[in-house]
Amino acid sequence: MTRQHPLRQLLLTRLLEFFREPEAIFWVYGFPVLLAIGLGIAFREKPPDEVRVDVSIVEPDRLAAQQVGRTLSAVPGFIVEVHPPAECAARLRMARTDLTVVPGAAHEYIYDTMRPESILARARVDEALQRAAGRVDVIATADRLVKEPGSRYIDFLIPGLLGMNLMGGGLWGIGFVTVDMRVRKLLKRLVATPMSKTHFLVAMIGSRIVFGIPEIILLLAAGWLLFNVVVQGSLLSVLFVSILGAISFSGLGLLVACRAQKIETVSGLMNLVMLPMWLLSGIFFSSERFPAVAQPFIQALPLTMLNEALRAVILEGATLASQGPHLAGLAAWGGVSFVLALRWFRWS
Repeated sequence: MTRQHPLRQLLLTRLLEFFREPEAIFWVYGFPVLLAIGLGIAFREKPPDEVRVDVSIVEPDRLAAQQVGRTLSAVPGFIVEVHPPAECAARLRMARTDLTVVPGAAHEYIYDTMRPESILARARVDEALQRAAGRVDVIATADRLVKEPGSRYIDFLIPGLLGMNLMGGGLWGIGFVTVDMRVRKLLKRLVATPMSKTHFLVAMIGSRIVFGIPEIILLLAAGWLLFNVVVQGSLLSVLFVSILGAISFSGLGLLVACRAQKIETVSGLMNLVMLPMWLLSGIFFSSERFPAVAQPFIQALPLTMLNEALRAVILEGATLASQGPHLAGLAAWGGVSFVLALRWFRWS
């Protein structure tokens, strides 16, 4: 009877264990596609949202408020209501309106500068009132709307979702599973088999790569079929960057789980690692929006490197050579994490 290599047997075991868990299959393969579909529909091509405006009644001149209300109501895209000042303040506080206009010799706009929709409402209301008062544009302008694939929000989003899923799969799919095996005493049983610690850790990373390839294909296929997201670069380059990202985050997952003995412990550690990248690494919006002082830290995060490399290849058709610094950074994160995990790993 031919003895199977430990690495092959460990990899096969992990694959069989995974496919016996329907919920794991959903979270790995179904959830990212559903998230892409939901966000793609939410940010689909559609007319601008209507602007909600309240006009405050200024006593004793109620006619001024009514006149401003009629002026704005005549402009398409406005929902206008006239209320007393106290009610206007309450509606603004509860976000039931975007802007309050107080008529007078100089109209006063009341709004929250932290709400983008209020800033937009202020600009559109002022434009409508100024035009109603006779303002004429001195310079002729024309609008050219961007609609072609490659420059829409969904095109920006798909690579970010791919990077996010690779991060989650590497950390939860490796870190959580490893600690769960330790809690259930499965690791102690594996010690009795003819394998080494290196075999076990490499098999865990190998299984993550196998699971990751269908994830990549499904998400890119969903983007292409549903939203016409076109990959400008080489598909092999996208696959290479994605697999390197999966390896990098698998190494991080092993490092997080190498000594944790409780599910609660590893869950907290993984959230601690993932939360900064969720917020800062440009999944849903560009990381360049954060202050310049934070950029060195943000650019050093592995998810930032992965997202920027994926977007460069998918949206700009960049070559792997042009993404050398990002790829080297991902390799360093994965390599250092794996070496440390191998050094500190314990079976029980």
